[in-house]
Amino acid sequence: MLEPKWSVMTISPYVAGKRQAEGFANPAKMSANENPLGSSDAARAVFAAASQRLHLYPDPRATVLRTAIAEKFALEPERLIFGCGSDELFFLLSLAFVRPGDNVVQPRYGFTSYRIAAAACAAEMRYADELNLTVDVDALLRSVDYKTRIVFVANPGNPTGTWIGGKDIRRLQAGLPEDTVLVLDSAYAEFAGDPAYEDGLALARESGNVLVTRTFSKLHGLAALRIGWGYGAPAIIDGMDRIRSPFNASVPAQEAAVAALADEAFQQRSIAFVEGWRPRLAKGLEALGCQVFPSATNFVLARFPTAPGRTAAEAEAYLTRHGILVRGLANYGLDDCLRISIGTDAENAAVLEALGAFFKAAEAPVPA
Repeated sequence: MLEPKWSVMTISPYVAGKRQAEGFANPAKMSANENPLGSSDAARAVFAAASQRLHLYPDPRATVLRTAIAEKFALEPERLIFGCGSDELFFLLSLAFVRPGDNVVQPRYGFTSYRIAAAACAAEMRYADELNLTVDVDALLRSVDYKTRIVFVANPGNPTGTWIGGKDIRRLQAGLPEDTVLVLDSAYAEFAGDPAYEDGLALARESGNVLVTRTFSKLHGLAALRIGWGYGAPAIIDGMDRIRSPFNASVPAQEAAVAALADEAFQQRSIAFVEGWRPRLAKGLEALGCQVFPSATNFVLARFPTAPGRTAAEAEAYLTRHGILVRGLANYGLDDCLRISIGTDAENAAVLEALGAFFKAAEAPVPA
């Protein structure tokens, strides 16, 4: 009987956030950390214009986008690589550097794509415990041995929203073997405004074993176009580029990304919107009795009570019945938590109102 290799059969396929709620044509989608302001007008205009050239293959080197990113972040263009979102970059790195029997390390609540990439390469995935859902550098280092090929760290984290400072990231890198790649998944970097936060680009420039990944899906609102980029040591980029599909970034994606990168006004509006609503949403959830973890992203993570009638699973089901989609995290082992993306003004108000009604119903006496 034809079967995939054994390591592939151990993978549970990625489960995306909910998209539908029965009875609602357009539910409030607060389950995927998308930009509530949409995307840049300039990016949409470029995307529309690109429709006239759909018969042409894209530039396999993404030259215009490569130049734009290099200039924006003062990076060496030859040390950049592009992918179908950040996810493809994780797979390219794993395919290039991970052998069967090696291991890959991530924090306990790291992004699901990391473990899928590791399993696809027949590698062991090791999980390092976290402190209050925050990356623990010492626990990560204790998990590393001579067979560790990659250490994945999302900073800020997904689904936790928490982060660690540049000093801790540098201590982690200094403690790794030279042949272990440290991946700094910085998908939410633009929302981390604390001065102690570092996106890792400077560390990647000076180190031989660091890869930083970024995406246009979150801040720039180009999730549908699937465009991500990475910056790292020449040896890392060369290994990944040798197995990269030559046309993995489409014409509309490349050109819309260039336009989005130049639209700093839209970027600032998006950041300001998140920074305005993030504490308001957290405060509202805390007032209802949830524990909300510190977030440096465009979502918040809320821990719900365990008492019957007040649990995260029941809250998620209640919200879905009322046309509001949030992210349950049982697949991450966070059964008592919900990840709630910052939505539009109306959506944020609606989720707080609905959860208020949910908790109020839980307090009502049961009829005799």
